[in-house]
Amino acid sequence: MMKDQLLFLPSTAAILSVLKLFLIPVGGGIPAGVLLAKSSGLAWQITALVYLVSDIILAVVFEPILRVLALICSRIPFLRRFAAAMKAANARHAAQHQGTAAGPIGLILIAFGVDPMTGRASALAAGHGFIAGWAFAIAGDMLYFGVIAYSTLSLNRYIKDPETTMLVILALMFLLPVVVRRIRSRRPASVAREDLA
Repeated sequence: MMKDQLLFLPSTAAILSVLKLFLIPVGGGIPAGVLLAKSSGLAWQITALVYLVSDIILAVVFEPILRVLALICSRIPFLRRFAAAMKAANARHAAQHQGTAAGPIGLILIAFGVDPMTGRASALAAGHGFIAGWAFAIAGDMLYFGVIAYSTLSLNRYIKDPETTMLVILALMFLLPVVVRRIRSRRPASVAREDLA
């Protein structure tokens, strides 16, 4: 009985292979990692846990870099002005969408919409420390992972070829935000025209 249960435990090699794909920056490793996890027999819970571990590794690696950049920016006048301008632009952008840039929902949405590093940088600019800042960033990134993982697995039911599925998802990941931004940039102009009429 114990021997049969051991057959269903995922292998360390499979988990490490999926983790390596999840560590690829800019989200490109998510579709490949999800498909590899599926073909390796990893349950979705384990796959999500592996992705969470990749986010924690990112936090440990990126936080010192972020702190050094913040220190450098605070000491050089030009970079200090640039950082202040970026902080103000980030606050305006986030406030357009949810009212406050420094609130948890706003920071989670920044991490969901951009990436966890930007979410953490925004949280640091809003005054959140390591734990809270990364909690917001990771929460947003886990939501993003859930959307991409579900989309990848759903599409793979119809497109049986994993490479084609991965390419379609990657194309959508990069093209869809561009289309949404263009639609949003056109909408205020049409709303303003309706208000003038």
